[in-house]
Amino acid sequence: MGGQGAEKSMDFKGSGKRLLALLRPQRKLLYGVLALGTVSIGCAVAGPKVLGNATDLIFAGVVGAQSRAGLTKDQVLAGLRAQGKGGVADMLSSVPFTPGHGMDFSAIGTVLLWVLAIYLVSAVFGILQGRIATTAIQRTVFRLRQDVESKIARLPLSYFDKQPRGEVLSRVTNDIDNIGQSMQQTMGQVVNSLLTIVGVLAMMFWISPLLATIALVSVPVSVMVATRVGKRAQPNFVAQWKSTGALNAHIEEMYTGHALVKVFGRQEEAAELFRKENEALFAASWRAQFISGVIQPAMMLIGNLNYVLVAVVGGLRVASGALSIGDVQAFIQYSRQFSQPLTQVASMANLVQSGVASAERVFELLDAPEQTPEPAMPERPAEVAGRVSFEDVSFRYDPAKPLIESLSLKVEPGQTVAIVGPTGAGKTTLVNLLMRFYDVSGGRINLDGVDIAAMSREELRANIGMVLQDTWLFGGTIADNIAYGAEGASREQVVEAAKAAHVDRFVRTLPDGYDTVIDDEGTGVSAGEKQLITIARAFLSQPSILVLDEATSSVDTRTEVLIQRAMARLRTGRTSFVIAHRLSTIRDADLILVMENGSIVEQGSHDDLIAAEGAYHRLYQAQFAQAVAEVD
Repeated sequence: MGGQGAEKSMDFKGSGKRLLALLRPQRKLLYGVLALGTVSIGCAVAGPKVLGNATDLIFAGVVGAQSRAGLTKDQVLAGLRAQGKGGVADMLSSVPFTPGHGMDFSAIGTVLLWVLAIYLVSAVFGILQGRIATTAIQRTVFRLRQDVESKIARLPLSYFDKQPRGEVLSRVTNDIDNIGQSMQQTMGQVVNSLLTIVGVLAMMFWISPLLATIALVSVPVSVMVATRVGKRAQPNFVAQWKSTGALNAHIEEMYTGHALVKVFGRQEEAAELFRKENEALFAASWRAQFISGVIQPAMMLIGNLNYVLVAVVGGLRVASGALSIGDVQAFIQYSRQFSQPLTQVASMANLVQSGVASAERVFELLDAPEQTPEPAMPERPAEVAGRVSFEDVSFRYDPAKPLIESLSLKVEPGQTVAIVGPTGAGKTTLVNLLMRFYDVSGGRINLDGVDIAAMSREELRANIGMVLQDTWLFGGTIADNIAYGAEGASREQVVEAAKAAHVDRFVRTLPDGYDTVIDDEGTGVSAGEKQLITIARAFLSQPSILVLDEATSSVDTRTEVLIQRAMARLRTGRTSFVIAHRLSTIRDADLILVMENGSIVEQGSHDDLIAAEGAYHRLYQAQFAQAVAEVD
């Protein structure tokens, strides 16, 4: 119950205030919620007092029927005292009876009709309040989702490199949904509870200041219990939602890599890791729910003790004639109404704490450092010819570990530049810097004489077509996936690009052709065909600069030859950067850069680098020496 191993809430109070601040744009609706709630609760609070009048009428009728007609009330009371029944006389002194007259059913009926009308009005206004509260909350959650979506678009690539996809998805989906549910279930109820407490207290002091003071004794005890238990529960709610994110990340990884898990026989290991994450979630959830669940029974116990105390003292006040039976009946109802919202507010502590814990995770995403802002007055080349220059460029992912230092390079329009080197040499990093997925740590990169840092990212990337080693398709038709490269592309343009990338030949064999629907995993097409579709997408975009990052790594040798021919046509008049491990794909490149440890150690044409017998020659020999030996 101590919550061992639970995560510490970063700032419960600050996050709670920030969460409430999200409702600020819905102020008018919230004022409506408050106004409707005031009317609804006001009627509900008035009900017991009015109903108490009916009880007094009934009791007065019973007493009047048993009293001798012709006497006055004072004479009846004097007679009782003369008989030694002073206590009964005191009690009846506050009853408005008329000796010899029974119950006035007309008056009782009128009072009951008023009670019915009061409760109907309370219900109608309560329904309207709930509708408006739901609208305000759902609009707030809708806007929060929009804020998160726009934030994700502004986050640098480095953020996603450090965060598991399942963890990010959990914040965007589970945590925001939990915030909405928590607010939906608590906001209206909290407003009504507070209004009920204020209204009931006013009525209680009106009926009997003494009994009201006795009822208030339970308040500090209730607050102390709720506060102490809440402090123990909050860290466990933080741990619960953090464990949920970790479990989602694991499930997402195991699902996307399902085939690989089976190939390497790692099912048991994956299941064991799932079991550990699931147990962590179970432990955190159990502690959070159990600890917060203690609040309600504790509050009920305090409320019941208060109820007994009020009933006893109220009975004594009736016996002394200080209060009527109807007033005591109403007060006992108010006592219940007073303790009920306190119990409800306390029992909602788990929902509030859970919602704030999720809000902390969402706010953490919203507060993450963004990519550098766009220039106020972005520049653009007069004409994009594709001239690229790296001037003394330095970059490091980790500030303590330099990756690229003082790199300089000039690429003329229409040139094909191949970048080769061992894994981790910085090949893909060089392209990421050109695309501004990352910003350089030092130096500058120019496109046709303009520093790309002075250009808008949208303008820069609109001139660059990129085909990655990891294919990306979305759920839709093959035609839609190709057309993603150019907004508003016609079917003829899509087919032309598909023919250039040799996609057309296999699409024609499918039953629905270009209208064949594939999912985001590319189910129904092979790995090589998926790569061809992404290449066709790049063809369609007609970029000034083309970036190919191992673009032919997933195709067979015959398809690779076809793609090389298509690439030759595509590269005509365009600057191209080709990252390759298979050196056969870049022999005809105008310039080959050999990178090692973030530096260019060699550059030149294929023949020049072979003749130099340096790093490129070693790479070439490692790939082709065995094949040459077999031919000889």
